[in-house]
Amino acid sequence: MENLILECRGICKSYGRKEVLKDLNLTIESGKIYGLIGRNGAGKTTLLSILTAQNPATGGEVTINGKPVWENEEVLKDLCFSREIVSSTQNGIAAMKVKNYLKAASVYFPYWDQGMADELVKEFGLDIKKPMSKLSKGMLSMVTIVVALASKAPFTILDEPVAGLDVFMRRKFYQLLLEEYSNTGRTFIISTHIIEEASDVLEEVIMLHGGKILLKENTQELIGRTFCVSGLESEVDRAVRNLKTYMPERTGRGKRVTVVLNSGEKIDETCDVTVQPVNLSEVFVAMCNETEAAYEK
Repeated sequence: MENLILECRGICKSYGRKEVLKDLNLTIESGKIYGLIGRNGAGKTTLLSILTAQNPATGGEVTINGKPVWENEEVLKDLCFSREIVSSTQNGIAAMKVKNYLKAASVYFPYWDQGMADELVKEFGLDIKKPMSKLSKGMLSMVTIVVALASKAPFTILDEPVAGLDVFMRRKFYQLLLEEYSNTGRTFIISTHIIEEASDVLEEVIMLHGGKILLKENTQELIGRTFCVSGLESEVDRAVRNLKTYMPERTGRGKRVTVVLNSGEKIDETCDVTVQPVNLSEVFVAMCNETEAAYEK
């Protein structure tokens, strides 16, 4: 597959006086599975819609290999943004049968794989004769997954793809995603609130906080350098002196902090403290928490 680079430069987005994205820069390289995580209202869906030219930026530019995506059919063919389907009488989707919705998608996406679409419909047990309005939230999510995978778009973006799915179907989705990734090398960006289930699938994680990119890093490397340190407050303070700490929690004489170690930094384990690894959800909560502590002196 062609080596493509999707890039945001100086992206800003405002709705009236509310600034949602603030001078955001981001580079997405081909051949990876990215996870986009952030709190509600962080601007995740706004960013994804701007990446795929479904929403104009207030400022800045999105390009693929240097070519702007906005109103540019030459590069838009390489993008698929599969998001939650809202079926209402206003948007005309409610009365559409599933088969007609998928037919429309097959016309829209030039790399569409009808054979894959048929297999996924069978895998998910979708009734293609049903109107979209009669589908459960989970079934609607399955339709978005069919569209995303069968689109064969080099850059495929899924916004909350597992919403409404039970644990069995969520696992099935990630299995199918990994199979497609292994077979094609396509680039996927997954936005999800169910962080821990996805962490083993995501090669890189992008954290969006306050309209800015908080970090973009290899997922396992990030987890591998983040620790929870607990014990008597005096011992914890000595163990993490000169380190940046997050989410200090005090209980009586005890204290607990999270640290994200940079190159060359170490926790002083000669102190009487307990040092434990954390999962991606805990890293996210720590780094996005508004009570982030200053450097310990």
